[in-house]
Amino acid sequence: MRTTRTPYLLAATVLLWSVSVLAAPLSSTWTGKVLDADRLNLNLRFEERGQMGFTVPRSALQGLSTADGDTKFQLVREAGTVSFEGRFSNDEGAGHYRFEPNATYPQEMAKLGYTNLSPNEQFQLAIFDVGPARVKALAELGYAKMSHEQLLQVAIFQVTPEHIRAMKAAGYDKLSLDELVQSRIHGVTPEHIRELAALGFQKLDFDDLVATRIHRVTPQYIREMREAGYPDVTLEQLVQMRIHAIDADYVRSLSRNKNGRQK
Repeated sequence: MRTTRTPYLLAATVLLWSVSVLAAPLSSTWTGKVLDADRLNLNLRFEERGQMGFTVPRSALQGLSTADGDTKFQLVREAGTVSFEGRFSNDEGAGHYRFEPNATYPQEMAKLGYTNLSPNEQFQLAIFDVGPARVKALAELGYAKMSHEQLLQVAIFQVTPEHIRAMKAAGYDKLSLDELVQSRIHGVTPEHIRELAALGFQKLDFDDLVATRIHRVTPQYIREMREAGYPDVTLEQLVQMRIHAIDADYVRSLSRNKNGRQK
């Protein structure tokens, strides 16, 4: 079964930006909003050319205070440090930031095949926490010589070495980088794979796994449709049912209407 997948670059509209469009300075303005006790959303502006938003754990921001008043904090990464200053009020903040690159980072990345990093690229890799150790671990798993854009995709969508190893253990040991990104976007996890296998849907094509997540063919939905009178329903049929908003309640209502007419 082939399905159309949502392009992951569309899903990342607020996260990725065009390097060709931005010749970004390494200092500008920021705005922020407290999401909850553990997370902060930050938006970094690049003069009048655009902005980039991302969510970061509060624990990653050294010296952060979101109490009403002045604030100074830092985002310290292997690629460099982003220093923020400004002011918070009612869980919303604004101010200026400046990026200070780590002078040894380009040499370490060059050893892994990533030469001639521009200041802009180093800044982007700092924001999304791409360090030499992570790049080396990905290379050892078969994902080497990625482009700068691919490195950002890996970081933004949390395609970690742990996730790759878990997917390999679940039987998907030859996924492309694009498929790994898709697995993160759509929530194709080893747990989901095992749950489907327990219901008889084993060794599915990757596209079929993605389809179950896009169309919400959950283990619970499968059990409900079987109990509603479709014990041998196929995965393709389940996807089509979801597309056309057919659930167990609808099936049971058809059965009640049919029995009523027969009487």
